Amino acid sequence: MTIQSGIAERIMVALDYAEAADARKLVESLKGIPCYMKVGMQLFYSAGPGFVAELKEKGYKVFLDLKMHDIPNTVKGGSESVTRLGVDMFNVHAAGGRAMMEAALEGVDKALAGGSGVKPLVIGVTQLTSTSRIVMNNEIGIAGAVEDAVIRYAKLAQAAGLHGVVASPLEVTQLKAACGPGFVTVTPGIRPAGAAIGDQSRVMTPPEAFAQGTDYVVIGRPITAAAEPRAALEQIIESIH
Repeated sequence: MTIQSGIAERIMVALDYAEAADARKLVESLKGIPCYMKVGMQLFYSAGPGFVAELKEKGYKVFLDLKMHDIPNTVKGGSESVTRLGVDMFNVHAAGGRAMMEAALEGVDKALAGGSGVKPLVIGVTQLTSTSRIVMNNEIGIAGAVEDAVIRYAKLAQAAGLHGVVASPLEVTQLKAACGPGFVTVTPGIRPAGAAIGDQSRVMTPPEAFAQGTDYVVIGRPITAAAEPRAALEQIIESIH
């Protein structure tokens, strides 16, 4: 099939593998499809910064999904380090507060002070897509609806200068209304029609998510666990048409 690059570039493939060899095999199977690659904790902690460099050398954009959440100075240092890796996007927990998010941006500026390198998008994590209202209310200790907490965190992230947020596709319309169409939304919890929901609780199909106005969708197991990952991704791209 003919790949529509504009659509493919807005699909982030979650490389949720324990070993770099397995991730490399998946990446090789998708060769020629200009999707975004998402490297999370498991793979980064196993394979290290070198794997990010491999992806960049192959021409991929990389979202480093480490969800930084610490005191401002520590997050500033972490942001400086990942910016030097050349990632195109990374995230911090909005729950860390405005000072912490501002420190993340300071780390980016420090890394790029010499005038070279990629300036990454820095986005805030609002509420994980595995978080239901019951969990948020009774375990995390935040009252009210999940959507309200998401919007509150998004506005805080925007006030701190972040470029956007990670949120479920169910909140995209409200986020765009509250923060403006230019505020980037990255939406996990994406499952093609008929796919198992797994440990997610707030999900949509890829066409539904883009219809809500999201900028990027994150898709993992429906691609990585498929018998033919390339065919699975091609079918997802075709469904969005």
